[in-house]
Amino acid sequence: MILTLRRKDIVLAIAYAIVAIVLVTAVWATSTASVFFGGRKIPVYGVDTEEKVIALTFDAAWGADKTQGILDIMKEYGATGTFFLVGFWIDKFEEETKAIASAGFDIGNHSKNHLNMPKLSEDAIRDEINYVNDRVFSLTGKKPTYFRAPYGDYDDKLMTVLDELGMTGVQWSIDSLDWKGLSAKQIYDRIVPKAKSGDIVLFHNNSDHVLDALPLVLAELKAKGFKFVKLSELVATENYTVDTNGIQHKSA
Repeated sequence: MILTLRRKDIVLAIAYAIVAIVLVTAVWATSTASVFFGGRKIPVYGVDTEEKVIALTFDAAWGADKTQGILDIMKEYGATGTFFLVGFWIDKFEEETKAIASAGFDIGNHSKNHLNMPKLSEDAIRDEINYVNDRVFSLTGKKPTYFRAPYGDYDDKLMTVLDELGMTGVQWSIDSLDWKGLSAKQIYDRIVPKAKSGDIVLFHNNSDHVLDALPLVLAELKAKGFKFVKLSELVATENYTVDTNGIQHKSA
């Protein structure tokens, strides 16, 4: 009898162990999938919207002689947009910074020194971001709420700092590659055929042919019924989710 009970106990123990292993494995697998697919913090690449709107953005780090031309062309087509400014650019071009704000454009934060953010400590990341926020505020009276990582490089550390600072990370869904010296037609071909509602387009304020390409892009997309908006008119800063493709979905 004792031997029988022991055998039963052993069988039950083995059964419980197998169940426990299965449960733990299932939980681990679910957790791993969650981290891989939904756990990583992702910046906004585009927005899910039924409105026929597109956000044109201009990164400014080197040079400024074409900045006013961009503002003039955008005004001619009834368009507005967003400039992402680097701190050392602001320091060198204070009047241009004021002109961007005066023209009604959003100013986003592109870091102080255009460094690779994931390689920095959290404190260094905060310093990079806060410097630009403070400089923009001192010149325009408004503090940036959107941040674009230099080189498009980001990680959870950066995204966590942005959350703490109440800022939203923004990338792009269409890259003009204008910085590579592409012709106006080549830039046009990279943007217009695939443009859709909620897209965020990346330009650079001092690229070789931005002033030639911009009228072509604006004219054609406007003819297709698109409206050009600032990020503050497109990208939510609260009550939203971002899917694994970087598309922002606003909560009802």
